[in-house]
Amino acid sequence: MARIHNFNPGPAALPLPVLERAAREMIEHAGSGMSIMEHSHRGKVYEAVHNEAIALTKELLGVGNDYDVLFLQGGASLQFAMVPMSFIPDGGSADYILTGGWSEKAHKEAQRVGRGKARVAASTGKDGVYTRIPKQSELNLDPGAAYVHITSNNTLFGTQWHSFPDTGGVPLVADMSSDFMWRPFDVSRFGQIYAGAQKNIGPSGLAVVLVRKTLVEKARADVPNILSYKIHAKENSLYNTPNTFGIYMARNVLAYTKELGGLAEIERRNRAKAGALYAAIDADPDFFRAPVEKESRSTMNVVFRLPSEELEKKFLADATARGLVGLKGHRSTGGIRVSLYNAVTLESTQAVIAFMHEFRTQA
Repeated sequence: MARIHNFNPGPAALPLPVLERAAREMIEHAGSGMSIMEHSHRGKVYEAVHNEAIALTKELLGVGNDYDVLFLQGGASLQFAMVPMSFIPDGGSADYILTGGWSEKAHKEAQRVGRGKARVAASTGKDGVYTRIPKQSELNLDPGAAYVHITSNNTLFGTQWHSFPDTGGVPLVADMSSDFMWRPFDVSRFGQIYAGAQKNIGPSGLAVVLVRKTLVEKARADVPNILSYKIHAKENSLYNTPNTFGIYMARNVLAYTKELGGLAEIERRNRAKAGALYAAIDADPDFFRAPVEKESRSTMNVVFRLPSEELEKKFLADATARGLVGLKGHRSTGGIRVSLYNAVTLESTQAVIAFMHEFRTQA
């Protein structure tokens, strides 16, 4: 079996032991005589998987019963609409901090569907380019806002919140799609967290939502049932047929994460990978140019440029030929992007670093 080095930005790499477990259980799950994909989402066999995924999420994050854990469809993009539809009151507003393309999309969707205003409380963008996270002193927060929304990691530009903003008594809502569970963190600081699963905890087509129960109680009732956090919480994410295979795979990833030693071990591995790669970039700044301010650099998405676009094209072509795939920067930014999500190994990171050194000597 020839496994290549997968740096795709999402859908992204999954741990090999997780894939191997799924392969073993694909035809027959838990002695039931059929695949988990064939089981009713109302049956006991699937219910055990579903509830284990929820329990593992809470255990790994240290979350108590004051939060609902939901597995929903539509990815983070649906949450862009569900959050403002549910929590912005008539005549009210919410604050959005813009740090990249996905936070821009979340803000635009809130402007579209929110019944009040979606206000920009801060932005570090200049001519559509983001190179840093704002300081607390730069935030123009409204104490009467329904919530403050951030995107914790920015896949396009390679920036990341390493310390979360102080929002006072206003609930903090975070899109953590690209760095969810990359390290331990204090969930109690947030009113809501949501994340597309396809970066760190599973396949595409699934979103995990952690929302404080007191916030759910305040959610508006005048939304369609399929978009209601109250309905999904009441029905344990089984209001409609969920993405059963996606949740099964997330369960497997979460179980594997626990076996490794939990999020503390995941953080250790992620910091080792990112530290080694940034060291290689910084060692030759005339050739490998990192556009992000150091204190805002992402551990998940390392971006850099080469001296010319021609060299970047050759770099990407040569890398692909070496089995290093998914290194092309986003179409809106260009350059090189190395996505170091949880399942990307140190071995793969060292392989791309070795290739960078080789390419540099031959350029």
